[in-house]
Amino acid sequence: MSRLFILFQYLLPHHLLSRAVGILAQNHLLRKLFIRAFIRRYKVDLSQAKIQEVEKFENFNAFFTRELQADARPLSTAKGAIVCPADGAVSQLGDITDGKLLQAKGKHYSCASLLADDTQMAALFQTGKFATIYLSPRDYHRVHMPMAGILKKTIYVPGKLFSVNQTTAESVPNLFARNERLVCLFDTEVGPMAVILVGAMIVAGIDTLWAGEVCPTAGKREIQITDYSNQAPAVQLPLGGELGRFRLGSTAIVLFPHGTMTFESSLEATSNVAMGQLLGQVTSAHV
Repeated sequence: MSRLFILFQYLLPHHLLSRAVGILAQNHLLRKLFIRAFIRRYKVDLSQAKIQEVEKFENFNAFFTRELQADARPLSTAKGAIVCPADGAVSQLGDITDGKLLQAKGKHYSCASLLADDTQMAALFQTGKFATIYLSPRDYHRVHMPMAGILKKTIYVPGKLFSVNQTTAESVPNLFARNERLVCLFDTEVGPMAVILVGAMIVAGIDTLWAGEVCPTAGKREIQITDYSNQAPAVQLPLGGELGRFRLGSTAIVLFPHGTMTFESSLEATSNVAMGQLLGQVTSAHV
């Protein structure tokens, strides 16, 4: 059954299907029907959302990217805390070894390919650490800052839109380096940090706090690099500050340089996580 699921994904017109879903997700008239069906199917909990009445959402996208109440996701107060950027589950986390990240058991992919073959950026994380967080359809879909940082550069990378669930991660080689994505490079107290927002099947779009809608790109299918290093005022985001959001489920990947952090020891692949909980801590040399 899983082989059929993977084969079906190779045959589907990824972008056409995703953009069609995006149009429906903006529809005002059908919103209540779509939202109620989605809540039933995925058992979505609205008790911590600012808006809890279905009829008050302008459209499905407004529901899917819903804001939470101010106290719903308290930030870790641990010394040197690095917090989880999103609700979801840990897909993988650990060391970047010889420039390679673990995608699933027995499958690796290169940091350089994830970063659109930007060799200078890839060199920053060649032997660092990474965490991959999978956001399921029922999760809160805003992505937040693991550490305070100043935005230096973004790279929009066109690509496929395979599903990013565990079955696909175990079956499609180089999955996260094949899918459409936005790479965001920040300068932090310990040096560079990259946050990569990875698109997926029927993800209708990716938005950022500073640029609004980034994907889809109205037919532009080439890599787009934006330099923020000299922007005034700088795009400066606090620990736990909102970075961007997905319109339907996907994956966020965070990269850290060598020797700058350690992961919370209780976390492992498949661990459920919430935005703001302790992902790791800055090493003593950087506190």
